Amino acid sequence: MPMSGGSFLVPLRASTKLKLFGVFMNINTICAISFIAALMFGTAASQTEMKPPIAKKESKTLKIHGYEITDDYGWLRDRNKTKDPAIIKYLEDNNKYTESLMGKHQPFADSLYKEMLGRIKQTDTSVPYKKGEYWYFNKTEEGKQYPTYLRGKAKDGSDAVIVLDQNEMAKGFKYFAIGDFDVSDDGNILAFSTDTTGYRQYTMQFKDLRTGKVLPDKIERVTSLAWANDNKTVFVVTEDDVSKRSDILWRYAIGSGKPVEVYNEKDVLFNVGVSRSRDGKMLIVDSGAKTMDEFRYLAADDPTGEWKVISPRREGHQYSVDFDIGEFYIKTNKDAENFKVMSAPASDPAEKNWKEFIPYKAEVKIDDINFFKDYVVVSEVENGIEYLRVMDRKTRRAAQRIETPESVYTMGLSNNPEYDTPSVRYSYASMITPQSTYEFDLKTRKSTLLKQQEIPSGYDKSQYETTRVWATARDGVKVPIIVMMKRGTKLDGRSPMLLYAYGSYGISMTPNFSTARLSLVDRGMIYAIAQIRGGGELGEKWRQEGRMFKKMNTFNDFVDSAKWLVANNYTSPDRLVIQGGSAGGLLMGAVVNQSPETFHAVIAQVPFVDVMNTMMDASLPLTTEEWIEWGNPNEKAAWDYMVQYSPYDNVKAQNYPNMLIEISLNDSQVPYWEGAKWAAKLRAMKTDSNTILLKTNMGAGHGGSSGRYDKLKEVAFDYAYALTQVGIER
Repeated sequence: MPMSGGSFLVPLRASTKLKLFGVFMNINTICAISFIAALMFGTAASQTEMKPPIAKKESKTLKIHGYEITDDYGWLRDRNKTKDPAIIKYLEDNNKYTESLMGKHQPFADSLYKEMLGRIKQTDTSVPYKKGEYWYFNKTEEGKQYPTYLRGKAKDGSDAVIVLDQNEMAKGFKYFAIGDFDVSDDGNILAFSTDTTGYRQYTMQFKDLRTGKVLPDKIERVTSLAWANDNKTVFVVTEDDVSKRSDILWRYAIGSGKPVEVYNEKDVLFNVGVSRSRDGKMLIVDSGAKTMDEFRYLAADDPTGEWKVISPRREGHQYSVDFDIGEFYIKTNKDAENFKVMSAPASDPAEKNWKEFIPYKAEVKIDDINFFKDYVVVSEVENGIEYLRVMDRKTRRAAQRIETPESVYTMGLSNNPEYDTPSVRYSYASMITPQSTYEFDLKTRKSTLLKQQEIPSGYDKSQYETTRVWATARDGVKVPIIVMMKRGTKLDGRSPMLLYAYGSYGISMTPNFSTARLSLVDRGMIYAIAQIRGGGELGEKWRQEGRMFKKMNTFNDFVDSAKWLVANNYTSPDRLVIQGGSAGGLLMGAVVNQSPETFHAVIAQVPFVDVMNTMMDASLPLTTEEWIEWGNPNEKAAWDYMVQYSPYDNVKAQNYPNMLIEISLNDSQVPYWEGAKWAAKLRAMKTDSNTILLKTNMGAGHGGSSGRYDKLKEVAFDYAYALTQVGIER
C-alpha cells in the first residue's frame, strides 16, 4: 500500500522509508522514475509509425460478494526475483514506445536538465550538527552522484575525516541508498544500513570509527535501531521477508553474532519501531497501527531488563511517548481529536496516573513534541499553517511561537541530537523562499540564519508570488490550494497549470521550495498544490474525512479544486496537467475515471491503482496493515465501498487525458504490475486518440533513482512532458 507506519517508524509506499539523518525529499520529486538515460532518437517516420504495445489478454474471473470481476492482465504480475521474459519484453517495448514519442523532445529535456543543474551548488556541505564530541556533516562534490559523510571535533570542519563515502560504496550498483546512520554515544561505532536494489530492504552494518574498519556483523532487513547506553548493545527492528511488516525487536551485542529476540508483534495490523529519548535515559518501542498504538519502555542503562507497556492498545487510541526529567510525556488523542500532551511518573506511567501537561485546543493540532534540557519545542498546525512553539521549563516564562516572515510557508525542527544545548536548529522554506536552516537561541529567543540554499545561476524572489486560496467542494467544504506563479501573471484562463496532490495517511503537502519547479513557472506555468482531505493539512479531522468509508472525499476534493481553478481563470481544462505519486497515483486514476474532461494530461508516478487485487492479497508487502486505512475488501462492506473508486476496476469506454504512467521494477511499496496493468486496460478501453505512455525504471524502486544527477534527469523528463503537453517546447 502507499504508506504505512506508526509514530516512530514510517515505511512508505508513498515516499521513501524516512530516515532521520537525511533530507526529507518532497513527494513531488521523490516519486519520479528515471529512464531518461536510455532515451533513443528515432527518425520522424519511426516516431509516427510506432504503435503502442498491445498487451495480450489472459482472462481470469473473480467472484466475490456477488460481484464478478474479470482481469485480463493479471499475467503481468510476477513476484519472482527473475521475471518472466514475456513481462520484461512488454515493459521494454513500452519504454521503446515512450522513447519514440518523447525522443523529439530530448533536446528540450536536456536543456531543462542543464537549466536545473545550474541552480544547484554541486559542491557543497550541509550545516554541521553536534553529537557528543563531534560535528557531523555531508559533502557533495561536482560530478559525484552521492554525498560523503564526515565528522570532526572542529565546528568548521577543518579537521573532518570521512566516515562513509557513498560514492565508493555505490560502485558496481545501479542503485545505492544509505538508510540509518547512528553513532554510539562514545563516538566509536557507527551503525548504518544500505539498500542496493531500491526494494527498501536494508542491511545493517557497523563501522569502528577508531580503526576505520567495517566490522563483520550484519543484520538483514533492518527498519529501525536504537543504541543502549553501554555503547555495545543495539536494539533493531526487522521486517518479515514476505509482507515487509516490521514485526520483530532484537537485542544485539556487537561482536556476538547472535541477535536475541525481544518482542514479536503478531498482529498483522501493526508495525514496530524502536527509538531512544533525547536525554538518553529511556528506550521506547512503538507497536503502531493506523488507528491505535501501544508503547513499551526500558531504561537505556539496563538493556537486558524487562520491557513494560505504558497503555495497552485499544481501537481509536493513538498516542506517542517521550521521556524527560524522570517523567514520561504522552501525546494522546484521548478526548482530544487534535491531541494533547500528558505527563506520567516513571514509577508507574499507566493511564490512571496521567496529568495534563499541554491542554487540548480544538483548533491546534499537536504534530510533535521535542524535549531538551530546560526546554520543550512543540510542532503545531493551526488553520493549515505550521508553527514551532518554545516552552521554557526553567524560568516558566510564557511560551512563544518562533516568528516567521511569510504567511504561507513550511517549517520544522532539523536534526538536533544533543539534549543539553543552548539552541535548536529548524528548517524554513516557502514556495518562493529557498530552503533555509536557522538556529534559534533558547534563552534570547532570536533566530539566526545559518545557511540558505544557494542558486548559482541566480534567483530573484521578487519575480514570483505565492498565495493560498480556498476552493469550495461539492459538499460545501473549503479546500486550501497553495499557488505559485510568476509575478504579474494574468488570471485570464489562458495560463497552463501543473496541479499536484496526495491526500492520504494524514500526510501534509507543504508549500516547500524547488529549484526545478522554477523551470515551469519561468515559462508561464502556474504550479499549485491542492491540500485535499485525507491529508493532514487541516488537522486530524481533515485526515479522518478522507480515509476508509469517506475516501471518496479525497477524489471529489481534487476534481472540485481543479474546476474551481478553471472557474476562477487560473487555467483551463486544455491547459491543465495533473500529477501524483503512489497514493497520489491512486488519486490520479480515480479522478480521470470520474472527470476525464477536466484534465488535459496526467503524470501518475508509481500509482497504487489495482486496489482490489492488491488489498485482497495478504502476502503482498504492506497489505494487512492497510486494512484499517483503506478497508479490507475480503469483507463485503469494504468491498462495496472500495470498488467504487479503485482506478483499475473502473476504467471504462470513455475519453481519457494523455497520460504518462511511471513505474519501477523493484518497487516494494506499489508493485510494478499495478501501473503496467492499468496502462494496458486504458489503451484497450479508451475511446479517444490520446496517448498512454508507460515508462519503467528497470533498476530502482519506489523512490526512483538513488543518484542525485539521475534523479534530476527524471524530474527534467517529467517537466518536459508536462510543458510539451501544453505546447511549450523551449
